[in-house]
Amino acid sequence: MTAAAPTVPAASGRALADAATVVRWCDELAAVSQDDGRITRVYLSPEHARANAVVDGWMRDAGLETWQDAAGNLHGRVAGATPDAPVLLLGSHLDTVVDAGRYDGVVGVLMAIRTVARVTAAGPLPVALEVVAFSDEEGTRFGKALLGSSAVAGVWDEGWWDLEDGDGVTLRDAFTAFGLDPERVGEAAVRPERLVGYLEAHIEQGPWLERAGQALGVVTSIASARRFAVEAVGEARHAGGTPYERRHDALLAAAEAALAVERICRAEQHVGTVGTMTVEPGAVNVVPGLARFSVDLRGEFDEGRDRVWETILAAFDEIAARRGVTVTPTEVHRAPAVFCAPRLTAAVRAGIVATGETDPAELFSRAGHDAMSLGLVTDVAMLFLRNPDGISHHPDEFVSEDDVALGLDALAVAVERVADDLAARS
Repeated sequence: MTAAAPTVPAASGRALADAATVVRWCDELAAVSQDDGRITRVYLSPEHARANAVVDGWMRDAGLETWQDAAGNLHGRVAGATPDAPVLLLGSHLDTVVDAGRYDGVVGVLMAIRTVARVTAAGPLPVALEVVAFSDEEGTRFGKALLGSSAVAGVWDEGWWDLEDGDGVTLRDAFTAFGLDPERVGEAAVRPERLVGYLEAHIEQGPWLERAGQALGVVTSIASARRFAVEAVGEARHAGGTPYERRHDALLAAAEAALAVERICRAEQHVGTVGTMTVEPGAVNVVPGLARFSVDLRGEFDEGRDRVWETILAAFDEIAARRGVTVTPTEVHRAPAVFCAPRLTAAVRAGIVATGETDPAELFSRAGHDAMSLGLVTDVAMLFLRNPDGISHHPDEFVSEDDVALGLDALAVAVERVADDLAARS
């Protein structure tokens, strides 16, 4: 007896049409960039304003009421069946890293717009639906990630106002130049008691769905993260005249430290990255006296992440003592692990099953997302879309139109499931 062939997920006709629109919109937004020939769109820039204006038009065309909040995030809303209906948020971000791909964040915002239009076509739901296009998930300009969603979650830190970009412009001054009032940033915060939860669709920034042969996945949790700016201070001396035993080379200390981060994180099954390094005085004939570098550390659990950091610190201390330098880290970002809510992940799983995938993959997200901020004030869940080769933060980032269509069908079912569950409990 021949075994039955496995069911191959297939998108609905509505989803296929909407997916074509979403992919076209992604292409159009890719042209909103401060750099010719590559995608770069950062917080409180002219390109931020242009992207908000473009997406605002698409939201309005889809029947959403729109506004920009006090932190520069763009919102679109369809009211619920009653004036006091609770709110289900959907969204992701429109900002990018430097020389980005065209789908990270963006595809989740655009999928949310089409999903809201689809599920409310026959009338309002028991929940109000609100799409949020967050303005600064990446932290590219000011070095602090999740600024937009932090404002929405009501966890803005007054100490951030003095953050500076590469040109020395403070966050406070950038707010003012953009037309925002720093004193009113608190008005961006949502009312947690009115929220049902937050759903975010996003490309997977890794290869696990492709390896599993699945288009969609259920996110179970989002990595805890810490970021550090590290200074290695040695002594600048003549490259020719200084013997090795008299050298205190800051660059070599920093290089050893970077290798220690990789060695320790690989052994401990965490993720550590040294993504930037600069050297002073930066002359070919001078032993480097100063090196600055970054450390990005991520883990599934806060406790494990912190334990690994202590091991890294011990390695830094050993390197510093042996080379006669100082190695001083300063923490610039910390985010706790976020665990997705079972009732919302069940809705996402039901959505994927409705596409024909009988056993959806469950994934731990090693990348950070706006859901981390929203998780401080409400339940969250995420839907991942397959990203061939797992490449992201790079122009080769990709998601197929067919997979977007499957994601749209799954997200629509997830939203309807959340609304139905709420109605059943009322």
